[in-house]
Amino acid sequence: MPVPPSSSHQRLRLPWLYFITLIVFSIPQLCVGLQLDIDDPDSIKAAAGQVAYDMMKYYDGNLTGRIPGNLPDPYYWWQCGAMFGSLLDYYFYTGDGQYNELVTQGMLHQVGPNNDYMTPNQTKTTGNDDQGFWAMSALTAAEQRFPNPPEDQPQWLALAQAVFNTQALRWDTQFCGGGLRWQVFTFNTGYDYKNTISNGVFFNIAARLAKYTGNQTYADWAERVWDWSNDVGFIQDYHFFDGAHTTLNCNDTNRVQWTYNAGVYLLGAANMYNFTGGSDKWRERVDNIFNQTSMFYTPNPPNVMQEQACEPYGTCNTDNFSFKAYLARWMAATTKVAPYMYDRVMEKIRASAAAAALQCSGGASGTLCGIKWSDGAKYDGTTGVGQQMSALEVMQSLLISRVAAPVTQDTGGISKGDPSAGSAGTFDPTLPQASIERKDRVGAGILTTLVLVSGIGSAWWMIS
Repeated sequence: MPVPPSSSHQRLRLPWLYFITLIVFSIPQLCVGLQLDIDDPDSIKAAAGQVAYDMMKYYDGNLTGRIPGNLPDPYYWWQCGAMFGSLLDYYFYTGDGQYNELVTQGMLHQVGPNNDYMTPNQTKTTGNDDQGFWAMSALTAAEQRFPNPPEDQPQWLALAQAVFNTQALRWDTQFCGGGLRWQVFTFNTGYDYKNTISNGVFFNIAARLAKYTGNQTYADWAERVWDWSNDVGFIQDYHFFDGAHTTLNCNDTNRVQWTYNAGVYLLGAANMYNFTGGSDKWRERVDNIFNQTSMFYTPNPPNVMQEQACEPYGTCNTDNFSFKAYLARWMAATTKVAPYMYDRVMEKIRASAAAAALQCSGGASGTLCGIKWSDGAKYDGTTGVGQQMSALEVMQSLLISRVAAPVTQDTGGISKGDPSAGSAGTFDPTLPQASIERKDRVGAGILTTLVLVSGIGSAWWMIS
């Protein structure tokens, strides 16, 4: 009969098995990535569901003892508001409402004592852009008919109006001829910097409020912000540069270009195009902004979105990883208010979504998303909220043709507004400037001073 293998033979084979195992697990991950058929709505929804699920593993605001509406370190406060915007889109596109209560809880928890997203425990990091990202998510909730908060809570439209009002009061003509500063409080680094994203967010909110409410004064503000951004040199030949310092009267423009700066102005311009009944001026601006975004796509593979300022060099930071999410989000939204853009936008979205799905091949699950979509299935080794958010937005944007256009207060909107929200009723920037009495201006000034003083007093306290 055959001689049974001896223990010495077994010992000889084990090292070879161990050696082979090491080789297999040391090979760079070249997985096929997340399964996505860009022409199949069910496949798109399934892929988006997986990406959203993996994204929410980073969120702990719904756990006992944690803070709703806040992400753990290293993420800043604004990125949670931006993430809720992605979840609003997720529900809108897929109909999957499993995160709705969490979104409502977080967005309401962070409104602050004046219901304007001026949260005292975030004063050390509160920029106009940070506050504005929360407002844009609230405005998205209104436009998409997301379920309203309880009646005794602030409403989505009123929250967006509140943020607009607080920022209109901060429009600073003392330096650079106008514009919003990056930071709200004087004690924060960046208070001496006026940046494109803060002013672009304000422009975006104003344009969308004009369309939603029909109020011309919001449109006038949008025109003012656009004109100033162009005059100061932040927009040059439809390239959007980062910003400049007040100490040099904005003559030191930082020429770095980010995807989200182009995107935030694109959607604002598209809403102005819609609000003006398709004016040639705003159509030209929409077209030219979109044309210049060509710099954010790789030539090979073609039409794949790239954060060109950092991605090719491996220098993207936690914030930068999320920027492509907003360009994808706002490009898709543009097609609903400027429908003639659909084919041009979707050429980019389709290629980028297919590439992003291949890059979602990391982690133990084999579904975590990297950021270098142009690398295909060669996972880049990065993980995080920004990477998940970017992949989620570009994938679910494939469904844009299957959802309704954003509503207005005259076309089915259900969210209640308050034109004087956020200013304690002392100032309504939607009124013609001549009708604002001196006592109203004084009241607004006193309110601003009180907000600053209270902010300074609580500057040392941060939500963690």
